[in-house]
Amino acid sequence: MKSLKLILSNPRYLAPALVFASLNLWFGTWAIYIPTVKEQLDIDKARLGFAIFFLSLGVFTVFPVAARVVNRLGVGRATWFGVLGCSAFALLPLMAPNYYLLMGALFLFGAANGILDIAMNTLVTEIEKEDGQKFMSATHGFFSLGGVLAGLGSFLIGPIGNPALHMLGVVLVVFWVNFRYRKYYLTVRAAPMEQEAFSLKLFRPLFLLGLVSFIVMGGEGAIVDWSGLYLREISQAPEYLIGSGFLAFSATMTLGRFLGDGISTRIGSVRIVGLGSLIAICGYLAVLSTFTYMALLGFALIGLGFSVIIPELFRIGGNIRGVDSAQGVAFIAGTGYSGFLLAPPVLGYLGEHFRLTTTFTVLLLGAVFVFLATFLIRGRGGA
Repeated sequence: MKSLKLILSNPRYLAPALVFASLNLWFGTWAIYIPTVKEQLDIDKARLGFAIFFLSLGVFTVFPVAARVVNRLGVGRATWFGVLGCSAFALLPLMAPNYYLLMGALFLFGAANGILDIAMNTLVTEIEKEDGQKFMSATHGFFSLGGVLAGLGSFLIGPIGNPALHMLGVVLVVFWVNFRYRKYYLTVRAAPMEQEAFSLKLFRPLFLLGLVSFIVMGGEGAIVDWSGLYLREISQAPEYLIGSGFLAFSATMTLGRFLGDGISTRIGSVRIVGLGSLIAICGYLAVLSTFTYMALLGFALIGLGFSVIIPELFRIGGNIRGVDSAQGVAFIAGTGYSGFLLAPPVLGYLGEHFRLTTTFTVLLLGAVFVFLATFLIRGRGGA
């Protein structure tokens, strides 16, 4: 909890943590309305999955240029511009009057998400380097905290009765908070460094880690996109519990990430990945029981298991010798969001033509692969 105390006691660390929370507040508020959008536009799961593909496509499209943009603008200014972009585009998907405009809106929202994701992770990497402090996992805890707040917002679906109005309230509050705190990071720039000539061998240590990122972020995206429908259609959960799977997932992910920096210091990165994947495997098995409360417990376990994996990968990616920090973060994020890119249409197709239980069985197998991969990482000398 040392890193959490650090964040709460110093606005230099709190400011980027609030950006992390903001990103998942926008994204999570969209996520809780996915079943509503499906009904309003009268589309099936396969078409919904293809629309969500455009959100991921927007994210992935910006990754090849994100490092260059971040370095040219400065990591602090790039983070602020990412906040502005997400504030502008978060409303559009919930205002789309038809399926095709939904795809376009999700693409723009995804592109803004992509820029901000690279910028804010690079920002934390640079501040860690400058100050000699570890708080990456805790800032990802704030990302998950944003998901908790968005999940709690699902209880306002009935009283508000208007998805766009709900999102507008979120956008205004989040923008105001970030506007007040932007001065603490706006001038941060990546430190100049002498780099070796670019070659694939510099990224070789990241390839297996990138594959783990692909699977874990694909699983995270699947739970964000499909947990509500799973609870409604498979578990037959009452309406007031539809958003609770995402809420449980986000709550335990928040807890795990606030504890993650200390645990990583004690047991090492590879052991954290292995332990986390084992917990996630148990979570998927609970979800596949199909009973409502067992499924909710399962989503909570998956959140706890996956909580520290991605922050650890971002930290490693930003500190590879000879690789610019923004490029390293972009590599890990790019492989991870490739999972986001492929998971929605594939899992939507499986859910439509088979059942959502098939979708979660595939995710279970992915978690098993992550666990097995830790032995290979250790064999190659991983920490």
